[in-house]
Amino acid sequence: MSMTTSSVPSAPVEDWHAMPADAVLRQLDSASDGLDPAEAARRLARHGPNTLPSPPRTPALLRFLLQFNNALILFLLVAAAMAAVLGHWVDAAVIVGVVTVNAIVGFVQEGKAEQALGALQAMLAPTARVVRAGQHATVPVATLAPGDVVLLEAGDRVPADLRLLRARALLIDEAILTGESVASVKTGHAVDAGAALGDREGMAYSGTLVAAGQGLGLVVATGSHTEIGHISTMLSKVEPLTTPLLRQINGFGRRFTVLSIAVAALLFAYAVGLKGMDWVEALMVVVAIAVALVPEGLPAVITITLAIGVQRMAVRHAIVRRLPAVETLGATTVICSDKTGTLTRNEMTACRVVTETASIGVSGAGYAPLGAFDLPDGGAGLPANARRLVEAGLLCNDAHLHQQAGGWRVDGDPMEGALVALAMKAGLEPDALRAGHPRADEIPFDAQHRFMATLHGLADGGAELFVKGAPERVLAMSSSQLDAAGARLPLDAAWWEGQIAAAASSGERVLGFALRRFAQAPQQLDFDAVDELVFLGLVGFIDPPRPEALAAIADCRSAGIAVKMITGDHGATAAAIAAQLGLAEQPVVATGQDVDAVSDAELLTLARHTHVFARTNPAHKLRVVRALQAEGEVVAMTGDGVNDAPSLKQANVGIAMGNKGTEAAKEAAQIVLADDNFASIVAAVSEGRTVYDNIRKVIAWTLPTNGGEVLAIVAAMVLGLTLPMTPPQILWINMILTITLGLVLAFEPAEPGVMGRRPRDPQAPLLSPFMLWRVAFVSVLFTAGVFAVMAWAERRGLGTEAARTMVVNMLCVLEICYLFNVRYLHMRSFTWRGARGTPAVLWAIAVVVAAQLAFTYLPWMQALFDTRAVALVDGVAILGIGLAFMIVLEVEKLLLRRGKVFAEIS
Repeated sequence: MSMTTSSVPSAPVEDWHAMPADAVLRQLDSASDGLDPAEAARRLARHGPNTLPSPPRTPALLRFLLQFNNALILFLLVAAAMAAVLGHWVDAAVIVGVVTVNAIVGFVQEGKAEQALGALQAMLAPTARVVRAGQHATVPVATLAPGDVVLLEAGDRVPADLRLLRARALLIDEAILTGESVASVKTGHAVDAGAALGDREGMAYSGTLVAAGQGLGLVVATGSHTEIGHISTMLSKVEPLTTPLLRQINGFGRRFTVLSIAVAALLFAYAVGLKGMDWVEALMVVVAIAVALVPEGLPAVITITLAIGVQRMAVRHAIVRRLPAVETLGATTVICSDKTGTLTRNEMTACRVVTETASIGVSGAGYAPLGAFDLPDGGAGLPANARRLVEAGLLCNDAHLHQQAGGWRVDGDPMEGALVALAMKAGLEPDALRAGHPRADEIPFDAQHRFMATLHGLADGGAELFVKGAPERVLAMSSSQLDAAGARLPLDAAWWEGQIAAAASSGERVLGFALRRFAQAPQQLDFDAVDELVFLGLVGFIDPPRPEALAAIADCRSAGIAVKMITGDHGATAAAIAAQLGLAEQPVVATGQDVDAVSDAELLTLARHTHVFARTNPAHKLRVVRALQAEGEVVAMTGDGVNDAPSLKQANVGIAMGNKGTEAAKEAAQIVLADDNFASIVAAVSEGRTVYDNIRKVIAWTLPTNGGEVLAIVAAMVLGLTLPMTPPQILWINMILTITLGLVLAFEPAEPGVMGRRPRDPQAPLLSPFMLWRVAFVSVLFTAGVFAVMAWAERRGLGTEAARTMVVNMLCVLEICYLFNVRYLHMRSFTWRGARGTPAVLWAIAVVVAAQLAFTYLPWMQALFDTRAVALVDGVAILGIGLAFMIVLEVEKLLLRRGKVFAEIS
């Protein structure tokens, strides 16, 4: 064994899987008896430890302070300072409290995001068994170096990327990298350089799990050079995206801040320059108006609305880890979904039995033994050759089915479990048949010979041999076949090859079955006995689509959301499932090799027109997501494996599977599905749209009502009239309405037809043209109402204090009426459902009415706010103004909708 390191690559070689094992040994200057410990130490010093780099951490204090780096938040803090200068301590405290709570929520959520790379570290095994200088030893995984020889057996987690030198019945679960539910067969053979990761029979990758068998592998890559290391590197380079809502709120905050400062400056200049007011007095008035103008409760109400959306999504099996993801789902235009377990059941099902005389469909899905055989010409029972095939599938089988709460569970290989279910559908009782045909010997399945054989003794001293395996391999060992009556016929190999090809092209996994009868049972089953077989037929398997996924995809289509399947499975299988799910009548399929073959610019077109991406690796998924985003799409991406983590983080909404998902995937995602069900994603999209609708309703209610109060005060200043409200009364209105009516819109249910609308434009401003119109129109109506009440009071000879009391009550009535109008932006509000309200709305109105009665009639409140009792006739007049206000808004909404003035409400 060489002791030099001159030939050890300093950079990773990508095509280890295409090189013969002896060539890899020479390339790494190693041998099958391993490295010398001293040489291993030198290589470790050169290549570094076999660990993933620790993610960079943002100091906690800096992360907390960054929560305040928002224009609206900074403006609120300035407003709080101004309120404190004026002595309005309650208002200042409320604003500071709202801002602080908002910062704490953001701080906690971002802290969870930094755990994603840490979860990848946990995928690495702590120790490994190696051969060094011909001796077996157990060493820490971190000390492995290229050229080390590692021993593998069932239950081990692969400690580094290995080129297999030997493999015996070796099966490795690579789901974390490929997403495939069936363990990969490993042989140690070299494959084509362009083979997809899941087809590399001679490789074992770091972090994957040995499901069965034994192996000996040569370390070819460690640390960040492994496949899981590449994923970690990609994950660290993915920049978190700002959600559409956060972009809009930040933009709104900047514009609102500039507007507020400009208005305040103009008012100050007007009051001092044109009205001759003392500059200190003018400053106090302007600051009071600014405090009234600031929607200090808006960030908190948005957070509460998102939190309520989180609760509603949890009921529908979608667990939200980051609040803004709730709303982003509502803007989703493309859902990129994994296939296995999300769109499908992740339960193999025998769907077809092919014999010499017929192709028999089998109904049912999953491991539940419920279903029937679609017999040709209405036959009363299975033909003899089909029954023998089903018996062979049950006897040459090590799996068992168990019924438990919630369904059936398989112990053993998924395809063998499907064969047990097939036998039970045929009326066979597994335990009884197996007891009546005791197994005498067996040849376990191995990737080298690609079949399993079992020998069963008969009462007459003879025996039957049942064989199942790769259909072309079983066919090659057969010399005859059975007809429907059970008679032997010469083998028609060409016909069977056509049937195998047809099944594979329809996306089915296929097994072949055969038998051989011995007049005298052999003493021992060997490979020589597995010959001259009678070919029984084929069984086709699929992982059937979830029934609810079909309806969910139809809902996506009506909602204008495209669904794309991105899977590690073979193209034919994925295309067949896509057609069954209704992704498209003729699904367009592209493979990972197709993605590699195009430039980033060409990928934009490919991503837009392709329905299924098959045989993909992490880099492919990441490129597809980025291509869709470059086209302006808002992408939701599902995933469960470590290989999905970079694309989950890159997507606008990353959705991890809760049951079968790895911790790395869950940490990289914003949403975790508790039931791994695609239908839950669509339900969450509906909730996301409702959340966004409710946030818009909150803004549509808050800004016009605040604007109406401020406009009335400004108009009085400009016209030289008596101010319609005192500063304490303004603060009272802000306080009582913000904590009641300002919150209830967060609890609104979905409007009818929420999933019948196209996705909203993520680039559209939060204050759309319709919203701006509403702010202006309602503010003017409020101002008109204020001056109408002031005029009414003057005609009745009421004093200024009574008039101001009526104005405050009138504003509360108008805001209650406007609340009912704004609850339904896309339909009329004058309906029984609209009038009935929700419990939250009714409770809030009750609190406001009680507070206003106290404000108006309690002596201590009259002294505090300088109010007066309102007469019955004046109260009726106020209610009349409120009713007229509501009718005007309903007519306005009707005219705008019929005239299609604003697209968002048409």
